[in-house]
Amino acid sequence: MAGEKSWLFLSAVWAVSLLGANADLKFTIPVGKLFTYELMRETFQNDFQPLSILTGILYDDPMVFKCNLQHFPDLPEWLRLTQRHPYDNGFLYGTPTSPGKSIIEINAINKRTYETTNEKLIIQVIPEKTLPYHAEFFIKLREIEKVLPSPVQDEIKQDLQKLWKTEALEIVNITNALDRGGRVPFPLAGHYEGVYVKVGSEKYFSDCLQRVLTPIHQKQCKAGSKVKIPGGCSYCSIPSNCITWCKTKLFDFSMPEPSTPPPTMGPGILESGEDFDPPESPPGRDFLPDYLVTVIVPLILAIVLCILLAYIMCCRREGVEKRNAKTPEIQLYHHHTIHGNSNELRRMASGRGVPAPMSTLPMFNFRTGERASPLQSDSPRIPLIMAQHEPSIDTLPR
Repeated sequence: MAGEKSWLFLSAVWAVSLLGANADLKFTIPVGKLFTYELMRETFQNDFQPLSILTGILYDDPMVFKCNLQHFPDLPEWLRLTQRHPYDNGFLYGTPTSPGKSIIEINAINKRTYETTNEKLIIQVIPEKTLPYHAEFFIKLREIEKVLPSPVQDEIKQDLQKLWKTEALEIVNITNALDRGGRVPFPLAGHYEGVYVKVGSEKYFSDCLQRVLTPIHQKQCKAGSKVKIPGGCSYCSIPSNCITWCKTKLFDFSMPEPSTPPPTMGPGILESGEDFDPPESPPGRDFLPDYLVTVIVPLILAIVLCILLAYIMCCRREGVEKRNAKTPEIQLYHHHTIHGNSNELRRMASGRGVPAPMSTLPMFNFRTGERASPLQSDSPRIPLIMAQHEPSIDTLPR
């Protein structure tokens, strides 16, 4: 009985693991149309915990998605990956520009357990005729993650259908404003990055869209003044989907661009049946004059400058001193005079008989003129600093 239960449990685990294994996802998209694929966290969560269906324990782990082209470190140039937060779903989006096949490897990293799981996304791009008329709109109050879900794209598409006055409208591309050189907004409510939405149609532009091309509209946008929305042209059921008229651009691809003219043939083209006669080798060139001009002449100039500098620093300085200096006899006379005057001053100072000033003697009272004996100052009975009574102004002798 126990063996049967264990066998049933292992069978259930094997079945769950088979259900959790992700097969390759295949998509076929035309050239010039927007491709969007949402990376659902719940799908990869089942790969990390395949027994959650049986145990009833559901996890909500943070995940980070890494995508790359198979055998390459990065995605194709037309495909982008965005994920705002590990608790948000990721999006692969872009517009292919050429037909071909791309195999995308999607790696999911569980930030709680650091487990990894992957799946492959096979995108087959087929050629298709591009729409002749395109229009690009800037939605200021949106972010790229909020626009990529299909319901939001349908809301924007419905507003633009009313503006274009046709239902034959396709979203061609969606681009984040930061990818166009936009600035990162403040992390405050009401500040958004902005999104560029490009749509295409086979029908020509409506009258409302054609007013964007008028000189009056362009002049108002360049002046920075508030652009007046034409009457009956303001279609936005949701305020966050309203467009910025000054950043609206129209593209007309109905007229094919003129092809590049072929290169004109020069006179060196051989006629049919003629033999090629190559020109003779150019004559040899003598490089000695170039060598003399580029090497020898600068070397000679450097040597001349060095000699001139040595003459100024060494020889010329000694001559100046000789010219400006006095004769040796005059120098010896001045030295003798200074020496004699110094000796005379020393003798006069040593022979002075004038007594020293009273103020320089010890224990001298500058008011009374009394002078204490120096022997008494050394007595232990008399303090070192004697308290002296300073007489007032009235008691002073007149």
